[in-house]
Amino acid sequence: MDLQPAEGAVDFTLKILLLGDSGVGKTCLLTRFAHDNFDEKVASTIGVDFAVKRLSVYDKRVKLTVWDTAGQEKFRTLTSTFYRGAKGIILVYDVSRPDTLRHLEEQWLQELQLYGTEPEAVRMVVANKVDVGDARRVSWHEGSDFARRHGCLFVETSAKTNVAVATAFEELVLKILETPSLLEDAACGVPHGTVRLDLPQNAYSMYDYCYC
Repeated sequence: MDLQPAEGAVDFTLKILLLGDSGVGKTCLLTRFAHDNFDEKVASTIGVDFAVKRLSVYDKRVKLTVWDTAGQEKFRTLTSTFYRGAKGIILVYDVSRPDTLRHLEEQWLQELQLYGTEPEAVRMVVANKVDVGDARRVSWHEGSDFARRHGCLFVETSAKTNVAVATAFEELVLKILETPSLLEDAACGVPHGTVRLDLPQNAYSMYDYCYC
């Protein structure tokens, strides 16, 4: 499969959320995917930030709005608004921190169940930071089993070394395009080339340094 940049009008506008604990590398995955860039001292998201990426998927022109949500507990009330209308959910954990995988089940999947508005939204578990070598504490089998139990796609990535980052988004988008119910309002009522944003007027992003 080959996803190419798309110009001009679009056929679908899809909202994607990145969820997971602070420091698992959500912002790094976003910047690697959207800008093919990695910063060792990337700023940690406080609140919500997003990037737009245009793709051509086979014969369809797709605009992705990828939302990077803060992992800190104190920002949960702000980020809950952004579940509305999300067609794809990427749940990220750090393979060197087993607690971040556990929190996907204990916190993030429960929050998705509570606030998600798309019952058929495509979910993917991403095991990030596979470049850590001996510091790894969560095996491929553990991550894969977790994803299978929760009906999610599964990909291992490294934003730092650019391992499978594009693949993760490709698989997610292709699965969304194979789900007709997710495309109805993604194509209808939205002028071509226009991004539908659910950003409230008081939403903001601020930054503090973290290593992810």
